Amino acid sequence: MDASQIVATIAIYALPVLFAITLHEAAHGYVARHLGDLTAYAQGRISLNPVRHVDVIGTIAVPLGILLLSGGQFLFGWAKPVPVNYSALRHPKQDMAWVAAAGPAANLAMALGWAAVLRISPVLPEFFGIPLGLMALAGIRVNLVLMFLNLLPILPLDGGRIVAGVLAGRMAWTYAKLEPWGLPLLILLLVTHVLDAVLGPLVVASESLLR
Repeated sequence: MDASQIVATIAIYALPVLFAITLHEAAHGYVARHLGDLTAYAQGRISLNPVRHVDVIGTIAVPLGILLLSGGQFLFGWAKPVPVNYSALRHPKQDMAWVAAAGPAANLAMALGWAAVLRISPVLPEFFGIPLGLMALAGIRVNLVLMFLNLLPILPLDGGRIVAGVLAGRMAWTYAKLEPWGLPLLILLLVTHVLDAVLGPLVVASESLLR
């Protein structure tokens, strides 16, 4: 991409990426508070202000690099993890699954919100409606990618936390022991393009439903 394309891509994706990653984390904290853990609330992490959740590397540098390399076809990033005190939850094992599910649920809600923006963009003046429509498309794609990625049953992803929460006691304990291998496995799936093969069809099919 030349300089003008880079600037245009960043301008279109900046807000969708920022909110997709940071509000995902805020949702974890909100549900944790509802289920009895006030840790994130006490630290001011239950907030719609993205600045409270930004991690310079995970929220800005890594997504920006992947975005420029992939042209928006794939995205990976993270915000500052919301602290959750497992023992403070009223029903720790089951509640942790709900806390984990809140992140992907927030991404789904944002994808639906961006789909609504996309629907109204054609009726707006072109100078505003066209870039807004492009941003909405980016928002749909980014949130779908992050939702499906985080639902993979690999610890420490949210999908792994959900699986650990629904498995019976000893099975959950055995499954939890696999967490140290989760990140290396995820990186392997990423560099071998297995993630593209798995997530790509899901994202494309879901995006076509929302557009």
